[in-house]
Amino acid sequence: MGAGWSLRAPAAGPGTRRPGPGCPQPVRPASRASPFPPSLSGPSPCRASGAVRWPGPPERSRPPHALHTTGVPMTRTHETYDGDVVVSSDGLPEWLEPVERSARTIAPEQLSRFLPPEGGGGRQSAVLILFGDGAQGPELLLMERAGSLRSHAGQPSFPGGALDPEDGDPATTGPLRAALREAEEETGLDPSGVQIFGVLPRLYIPVSGFVVTPVLGWWRDRSPVAAVDPAETARVFTVPVADLTDPENRATSVHPSGHLGPAFLVESALVWGFTAGVIDRILHFAGWERPWDRAKQVPLDWRA
Repeated sequence: MGAGWSLRAPAAGPGTRRPGPGCPQPVRPASRASPFPPSLSGPSPCRASGAVRWPGPPERSRPPHALHTTGVPMTRTHETYDGDVVVSSDGLPEWLEPVERSARTIAPEQLSRFLPPEGGGGRQSAVLILFGDGAQGPELLLMERAGSLRSHAGQPSFPGGALDPEDGDPATTGPLRAALREAEEETGLDPSGVQIFGVLPRLYIPVSGFVVTPVLGWWRDRSPVAAVDPAETARVFTVPVADLTDPENRATSVHPSGHLGPAFLVESALVWGFTAGVIDRILHFAGWERPWDRAKQVPLDWRA
């Protein structure tokens, strides 16, 4: 999913908090390219404790829509839905806590100016934004769509797609199930190794009419991933967060229509559009963003 994103300058993200009890502090020293302090660099030994916990109350007041992204209240402290849908912040590595904090308070208009139609409409969908510990530290899972697809062909994206009836209620837990199901179908990911720890507000992709719920996941137990169906997915890859924050890898994409948006040149791919816009905002609100040259432009093909 990729078209329709514009550069914005929202307010700074929320502050910090101490890690929860029982989570060991990573001690691997940071590399010179790492965007994290030394105590947050490298794989963390912290794993889920098994307790089910919703993120705590927001740290500052937001309009009601900022706290109810899928109909699931983000201020609950303990909740399991339908016996199998769990959102928990327990056991997250310390470096991921700024993302979890931001998800509790961020408002839709701080992510994009493209929001779902007020009167409803649009095709309900979800994407999985999956963070993990890799050989080069924190990383993000992405995939590249097949070049033969009618929509967003050849474009890097998060795993995800439209909701199916069996996913359940689109207003509550349907997007959570859809994000995991689509990730499994596209990349071979084992959903049992993913801990959902947050949900971002629904966004809209005007060019395709998708209403997208971004679901945040922690790759607690890694599993092999690869393109399952070459007709849909060209490749599956991970990107170190340090590469995403490296100013040398950042640019402004220029669509033939004149539309401007953030872009990332990583892993032999140009990440732009919806995916780049969400990554850009996550880096900003997590406090990981580094100054970069917004005048550096990358023109997009007219078919984009």
